[in-house]
Amino acid sequence: MNTPVPVALERKRKFPFSDPQERSRFGYWTMVVFSFLYYFRPGDIIPGLASLHLAKITAFFAVLALVMGTNRVRSRKLPFELKIILAMFAWLIITIPFAFWRGGSFAVVFFEFSRIVVVTLTLALTVTRMVELRRLILMQALGVALMTVAAVIVNNRMQGRLAGVGDALLSNPNDLAMNVALNWPLCLAFLLGSRAVAKKMFWGIAMLVMIYAVVATYSRSGFLAISIAILCCLWDFGIRGRRIHLIGIAALCALAVVLIAPGNYLKRLETLAGHFQQGDYDRGSADARKEILIKSLEITATHPLFGIGPGNFPSYTGIWRVTHNTYTQFSSECGIPALLMFIFLLRKAFKNLSPLRKMPQSAEKQEVNLFGNALFASLAAYLVGAFFSSSAYELFPYYVVMYTTLLYRLEFKEEATKRARVLRPSIHVRSREYSAIPKGTVMNSA
Repeated sequence: MNTPVPVALERKRKFPFSDPQERSRFGYWTMVVFSFLYYFRPGDIIPGLASLHLAKITAFFAVLALVMGTNRVRSRKLPFELKIILAMFAWLIITIPFAFWRGGSFAVVFFEFSRIVVVTLTLALTVTRMVELRRLILMQALGVALMTVAAVIVNNRMQGRLAGVGDALLSNPNDLAMNVALNWPLCLAFLLGSRAVAKKMFWGIAMLVMIYAVVATYSRSGFLAISIAILCCLWDFGIRGRRIHLIGIAALCALAVVLIAPGNYLKRLETLAGHFQQGDYDRGSADARKEILIKSLEITATHPLFGIGPGNFPSYTGIWRVTHNTYTQFSSECGIPALLMFIFLLRKAFKNLSPLRKMPQSAEKQEVNLFGNALFASLAAYLVGAFFSSSAYELFPYYVVMYTTLLYRLEFKEEATKRARVLRPSIHVRSREYSAIPKGTVMNSA
């Protein structure tokens, strides 16, 4: 005899993403695939793969996941950082009619910054467990580490400076050095959190190669950024975390860098103090960046509210170079309100990490402590590096900001759940038997 199938079960089979939990899983794994494509860059390595536009296809599925999860967006409270990003997106749209080149600004806002909105919104709505956040951070750290090792092996040079593989995220020496500085603390967190000797050796070797890559890029901003990152890591992991041996290892690594660094690397660093000489690989870039900085400040003063339009600095000035400063990139192209929102976003990210870094060291909270301190070092490195790079419309700084949001939310959500269980214990009512009182019995009152 055939048992009739319930209607609800038939609908579930017909629409596999009708369940909100299934939509959430679909959106999360879409972000995992997108992160893999963004950081591992297979299209830059495998011939012919770039023509498939896998990242754009994955982004389409991410938008599809958001559309299917509309009810989830309405029912779930969005983090304040995401509201800031949405406000920035709205403001950038408002600036388009006032742009010097409206078509260029439209493309930057809707084809570049919109990715940031989609990715951050999808992460906020789909990451619900610590293991999911850990997987995403691992994807980023592993991708940058392996791509840096590949760059060192290929040894692709751009005017004598080490450049990345391919033509995208890590192709420019300065971009390569910046991403190494941001992800080096995350690699250290995985090294300290690993128990297997093979994993520790892998992360240790990768971190040494990443330091060498920063030196080989001759990037002054990369040197400053990774120096800040290493100092923060030594303080948090070495001194506060009572891993004193890390200080000795860092001293040996610094000595090794001095020994293997090219002879003209010190000349390159001396240009930071304004001392220029033959063989410093400057080629007038310091004077050019000074000129660009002054120009971007002048534009900010003359266009303080709406700027000259997102992405319009090269065409407006006729120099055809970006500002090489994320802060003045926002202020000159999008106006001072956009700069203030961006600074407030970074401030909120640091505020997320503050209670996490103050938590007592314990084996139970080891992963939270490691990621909290590593993300703090990454953000500190970015604050410095942003003075020398144009990353206003790039994804990687917003990834780090969302990691702080998710780490804070997951940790204190778990703590709130445990506290609620303690404060609201289950109540058991015992049944009692009462004998019937004979009719006419008089009750004595006390």
